[in-house]
Amino acid sequence: MPGSPKTVRETGLDRLLIIELIGKTIFLFGKIHLPILAARLKLSINVLNEVLGFMVAEHMAEIVRRGASDIDVEYQLTDAGKQRAGEFMSRCRYIGPAPVTLSAYREMIERQSVRSNRVTQQDLAAAFADFTLNPGVRDQVGAAMNSGRPLFLYGPAGSGKTYLAEKLGRLMHGLVAVPHAIVVENEIIQVFDPLIHQAVPIEPASESLDRRTSDGRWLMCQRPIVLTGGELTLPMLELRYDYGTGFYQAPPHFKANSGIFIVDDLGRQQVAPKDLMNRWIVPLDRACDHLTLHTGYKFTVPFDVSVVFSTNLRPESLADESFMRRLGYKIHVGPMSEGEYRDVLREHGRALGVDYDESGFRYLVDELHAKGERPLLACYPRDLLGQVVDYARYRGEPPAMTAQALKQAWSTYFAKHDETVDS
Repeated sequence: MPGSPKTVRETGLDRLLIIELIGKTIFLFGKIHLPILAARLKLSINVLNEVLGFMVAEHMAEIVRRGASDIDVEYQLTDAGKQRAGEFMSRCRYIGPAPVTLSAYREMIERQSVRSNRVTQQDLAAAFADFTLNPGVRDQVGAAMNSGRPLFLYGPAGSGKTYLAEKLGRLMHGLVAVPHAIVVENEIIQVFDPLIHQAVPIEPASESLDRRTSDGRWLMCQRPIVLTGGELTLPMLELRYDYGTGFYQAPPHFKANSGIFIVDDLGRQQVAPKDLMNRWIVPLDRACDHLTLHTGYKFTVPFDVSVVFSTNLRPESLADESFMRRLGYKIHVGPMSEGEYRDVLREHGRALGVDYDESGFRYLVDELHAKGERPLLACYPRDLLGQVVDYARYRGEPPAMTAQALKQAWSTYFAKHDETVDS
């Protein structure tokens, strides 16, 4: 983590931007205690004292109360300060932690790059200890995660591609620093997203604000995992400017920096797959992306993510050969072997409280799957046993993996009418 800045210069921010943040925060509260202001803006007491001293000298703020200690001070805005704060609010209503600079963000992403992540066979075994994975697929995934190149998972629906993609986060080692926000040309871009970034405390809550050693504008987090699906559109991959608040939200792949970005169900988006793929050519080649502010100002940000594409379609139907070459690893995730299918059935049976029964398993494979010409896909055991449990609860009896129970679940799961199934 970066050290806590002690001066305005060390923050890398323009003093006017800090004045704006202080002014809007005091405007919101009316009066504010210095430690509370420091906690909200994530700036050190020293930095705030430097800026507040200027604001007092310029008759923008005034001291309401001073206590026994240096930090026991309360501030409010003067009439002139309130007028300035109103002007600040009309331009941008962002009130929160101070941003970091774009250059500081680039440097941090480089230091914690996913390219430094290394995966061994032991890592794979530990990460997927509770997940049955074909040995060949497992080895291909391990190699892909060491390459730093995109991973393309394809195969039939229900084969476990999405589940596998989400589990790849277990292979991403270490914590990463994520800023609350960055500033570009005096425009605020919010980066930290509590729905994506899992923050990990690194300093005791009791640590005094003036003695903290790390820069509070950054949060230590688990490496992020961002999953997008059929809802993904090209506009979602650009900065989202809110004209009501006057600041930006970072796009999903931006928030995924230092982690994994998953594009699930590729081919089912509203945008044509080739157009979506073309959007990634430059980021994948140059490890950077080009974004544009609503003012027209263009800038580059790091594209430091492990990209995972997942689709039910054949790879050649989605993009031309030149793009497919950029996808280093194309891995087919298909039907399971009988042994793998048995293992998955046992795992889900334990989780759902259904004892494994070999005769029930043989009926499922030899009768239902074989005669229904259904491949042994990873999604079926959980779904079928879930219905077995549902019927058992309805009848007030313990769930059992009998032929009759499996046949009934199969009938409702695949919408197959069978008069021999009890109603």
